Amino acid sequence: MPKYLVLDLEMTGDDPGWHEIIQIGAVMFDDNWNKMGTFLSNVYPENEESFSIPSAAVHGLTLEILEDAPMIYDVIEEFEKWAVTTAMGHKKWQDDQKPGVLKNIVLCGQSVYHDINFLRYSYRSEHIDWPFSFKNLDLYQLSLFLFRILEANGKPVPKSLSLGAVAQYFGFERNDDIHNALEDSELTGKCLKEVLGFAEKLKL
Repeated sequence: MPKYLVLDLEMTGDDPGWHEIIQIGAVMFDDNWNKMGTFLSNVYPENEESFSIPSAAVHGLTLEILEDAPMIYDVIEEFEKWAVTTAMGHKKWQDDQKPGVLKNIVLCGQSVYHDINFLRYSYRSEHIDWPFSFKNLDLYQLSLFLFRILEANGKPVPKSLSLGAVAQYFGFERNDDIHNALEDSELTGKCLKEVLGFAEKLKL
């Protein structure tokens, strides 16, 4: 059965050709959406000029905070090791097992394609082969579909499809207004579990 890797990134802006990843957060879930492990790392950007004021207001990260953070190449290596180790239940593994393990992981997130595009750009920039599959679960798209069904049946739905609004609908909240990649990954995973749970509740 597949493992689900819920991913969230904080970036210096919205353009993967100019802006960079400065924080990676992730949570691994088993096929029953039980949490298996978490990952969080700041990243020091190579392009220090890419910091945008609107993005900084969202994540609250500065160059001073990131001063001792590793570069993206090292973070990618640690991220992959964590993903393989966690997916295998912390068993010892050989390097030749890594491609098979990572290809069986489903990448998930809120508007996850945006995060994947940034991560893939970083892989290309560092001349590292992309190890993950192209299997994705996107909370935004699943929520859009589910809430249209509920609304058509006279049920209350959130006013927007932002992570905060969807999370609040299911009774979850952020600790504060500043985004943290790990906290958002955990929130997204909780919401995905709730959204997918409707498959057993809805009747045609």
